[in-house]
Amino acid sequence: MQFCDGVGVAHLLNATLVLPKFEVAAYWNESSDFADIFEADYFIQHMDGFVKVVKELPPEISSKEPFHVDCSKRKGQFDYVESVLPALLEHKYISLTPAMSQRRDRYPRFAKAALCQACYSALRLTRSLQKKAAELLEAIPKPFLSLHLRFEPDMVAYSQCEYQGLSPTSMQAIEAARGDRKPWTGEVAHIWRRRGKCPLTPNETALILQALSIPTNTNIYLAAGDGLMEIEGLTSVYTNVVTKSALRTGEDFTRMHGNTKAALDYYVSINSDSYMATYFGNMDKMVAAMRAFKGLYKTLFLSRKAFAEFTYQGLEGKELMQALWKVHRDDFLMGRGSALPDCFCEFEL
Repeated sequence: MQFCDGVGVAHLLNATLVLPKFEVAAYWNESSDFADIFEADYFIQHMDGFVKVVKELPPEISSKEPFHVDCSKRKGQFDYVESVLPALLEHKYISLTPAMSQRRDRYPRFAKAALCQACYSALRLTRSLQKKAAELLEAIPKPFLSLHLRFEPDMVAYSQCEYQGLSPTSMQAIEAARGDRKPWTGEVAHIWRRRGKCPLTPNETALILQALSIPTNTNIYLAAGDGLMEIEGLTSVYTNVVTKSALRTGEDFTRMHGNTKAALDYYVSINSDSYMATYFGNMDKMVAAMRAFKGLYKTLFLSRKAFAEFTYQGLEGKELMQALWKVHRDDFLMGRGSALPDCFCEFEL
């Protein structure tokens, strides 16, 4: 998502785009680069006419450090033209911190066209990665639900939420990942949770799936990282849960890094019979948009906010299940998910 935004900004500023360097994440054993995930030449070819893209800069430029511009607060076209363009013209070579919340509706149509071309036409997995993903998809029992469940230590630590009843192993992993991010306490913690800021646990996820009358023998592909905690809360209820690590155990798979494994989840999720997510992160936005683009509308985002509000009110048992069904009912029956309109690009010929 951030890269697609970067393409739109590059077109907006009439700038040459350098293929990005991925952030190194030690927790996920991450060291992959753009060309490890996507076909670089294919991307450059399909962006021709929208944005000029290069793999590397010439030595006389690359030997210098780029001038860094923080775009975390930028929202639309004039923010970039007025404050970023002057830095680009002065320094010739800049790097951007992606905006956390882009207002793509404020982009002019030509910038939107570049962004959409990048997201939906120009980004293609490498042939070797696509082959692995296709083999993984073939191995999953059909029909199946792809469930993107986010309850890894770093995710929980980042949320600054506290949970009761977790295993000592999970608590230790969360504490190790917290760093300076201490959990909220007291009334602030209640407000934070009721705003929907706390990731759903596997047990809470299973409860919502039951409220939606998802049969407990449903084939579920777990699109999640290797560090997922408390998974027994889901698998004790839904017994046909499969993971990529269980289906693909070869040496080639074990050498894969975080981004390449996430690419497998992405491929499987956009080709699944249905898709549900417990969070609304970048992958969920891209999966939902691509599924809609392909005409696969069975997509649903589970409401963390509703779950927190109902449990705060003291609802439990049948009363809680009925409340969860009502809050998800319209999106579930439509099979689209309320968050999808934010992910669409508009095309006009």
